[in-house]
Amino acid sequence: MNYWLVKSEPFKYSWDQFVKDGKTFWDGVRNYGARNNLRAMKKGDHVLFYHSNEGLAVVGIAEVIKEAYQDPTTIDTNWVVADLKPVKAMPKPVTLAEIKADPTLKDMDLVRLSRLSVGTVKEKEYKKILKMGGL
Repeated sequence: MNYWLVKSEPFKYSWDQFVKDGKTFWDGVRNYGARNNLRAMKKGDHVLFYHSNEGLAVVGIAEVIKEAYQDPTTIDTNWVVADLKPVKAMPKPVTLAEIKADPTLKDMDLVRLSRLSVGTVKEKEYKKILKMGGL
């Protein structure tokens, strides 16, 4: 299993809306690095859901339920989406400040590549964030 992190501005698409919807396709990615990460996602992989701009925190865990396919919001075949479903809210959101303060998380894509909307997460980073969030 691989681990990922996706970012969403809560005023555009929040964790609460994701839970209400029950699943979504992760669209609108127009960065090649983020696109390549979407392409690499496999069914069953776990995804940290991060609120960007407002909140600045990992707020939940999602799961990949369908691997990459053509982004239905564009005819440009360079862009893909993957389907995700919510799994569990974090009992305690893990803030960016907390992540940056932990030396074991200094190499996370979230910290190093702050503008990347879909990033990789190492297993040890994933487990650390779950622990920090009360899971």
